[in-house]
Amino acid sequence: MLFFHFEIMSLIESLNSSFEFVDAIDKATLFNTIIVFITLMYIWETYLSFRQYLVEKNNLNVPDELKTVTDQETFDKSRLYAIDKALYNFVHGFYSQMESYALLYLGALPFIWNLCSYQMSYFSSQWLKSEISISCLFIIYFILYGQVSGLPWSIYYNFVLEEKHGFNKQTFGFFLKDNFKKMLVSIVLTVPILALLLYIIKIGGEYFFIYAWVFITIVSLFIITIYADYIAPLFDKYVPLQEGELKTRIEELAQSLKFPLYKLYVVEGSKRSAHSNAYMYGFYKNKRIVLFDTLIEGYTPSEENKEDQDGKEEEKKETQTKGCNTDEILAVLAHELGHWKLGHNVKNLLLNQINTFLYFLIFAVLMNRQIFYSSFGFEQEKPVLIGLIVILQFIFAPYNELISFLMVSLGRRFEFQADDFAKKMNKTQFLKSSLIKLHKDNLSFPMCDWLYSAFHYSHPPLLERLRALDAPVEDKKKQ
Repeated sequence: MLFFHFEIMSLIESLNSSFEFVDAIDKATLFNTIIVFITLMYIWETYLSFRQYLVEKNNLNVPDELKTVTDQETFDKSRLYAIDKALYNFVHGFYSQMESYALLYLGALPFIWNLCSYQMSYFSSQWLKSEISISCLFIIYFILYGQVSGLPWSIYYNFVLEEKHGFNKQTFGFFLKDNFKKMLVSIVLTVPILALLLYIIKIGGEYFFIYAWVFITIVSLFIITIYADYIAPLFDKYVPLQEGELKTRIEELAQSLKFPLYKLYVVEGSKRSAHSNAYMYGFYKNKRIVLFDTLIEGYTPSEENKEDQDGKEEEKKETQTKGCNTDEILAVLAHELGHWKLGHNVKNLLLNQINTFLYFLIFAVLMNRQIFYSSFGFEQEKPVLIGLIVILQFIFAPYNELISFLMVSLGRRFEFQADDFAKKMNKTQFLKSSLIKLHKDNLSFPMCDWLYSAFHYSHPPLLERLRALDAPVEDKKKQ
């Protein structure tokens, strides 16, 4: 134990000495350096997006290599959808950047903090006047602000852009109710977790970063465990997959791989959107597989009102042509089960926990340096929450960008490996046809700029996946 204590203290002392140069920086220089970096990152992201936009704008006809993948009509639809999303993202991205500048230059962080402190001072309870209570109110205000600030953009995206291209299926009332529930769930989960985290940091002493890391790890695993059973059903309806060929063959597939399938659900996401997906979750022998109803060819949502059926015959005919057949769904699930069999989910979880530990370790080294607080308008105070925001979001920004790129690259590697796993199960042709159908149903533009793809596509582009599936076994390592 003494050896462990010595090693930890030695590590922190070494890291402290590595960051001593920060003490020589004045607050204006640090603040302006942060502004310059987030500006450079905005310019870089805009450049990448513009490269992709040019690909979408200039390719008017289906290239020869794609003629076996898509027809001209679908290509045109996906191209126009991609262009509309790109233009939306340009405008939204510019607004978000200007909003960030305004919040930083106008001193939104100290203003809201002082407002919360003033409001809490009316209470006689010392606990309500404490830094932890002020921090909880502070985070509630920012959740509310984010909801109000993002609402117009969300309305436009869903009821103009998605509606235009046939994906939005929700009514405005459903949309408002859904957003209100998301906000409440966010507050209900965030506030107690934040309060406990701040309490651990304050009483944890020299090893607080270890205790904080353990706490966040436990919370993360807990939320993953309860999400699909208790949180997700608040927003979408989950029903057991009905008896039939599809269910039987999925169970047989799971059994053949010794996958401990506990439940098999269909989420009726068609009431919200026409986009399709599938995923699995759970720990140990408590695994679930969830299929979106839009993934299943010809699926009819349960308890559909008869009056809703009137006048929807055209929509039903269109739905009949969308989705994947049984063999294609099994190929998709073979890919997903490949992630499980190859340990991709565990590897991602471990990498995230290592990264979280590094966050808390560096935070422990930097949190008592006044420069990080005074640069953002906190001349006398050093609130822990503000330290977390400034250090993890702004000071760590270069590191966050690097990790994001590396995780995207790793994600692409995992996707190729999962495709190869399905290929070894003789699912190649059905996986190819399912990928093509999913791209068509979701109007995913099949062409991409290589540099944009490298930074943003955790799933490889369609053509790369099809080539890898067609490649002989000896060419695997080249992909």
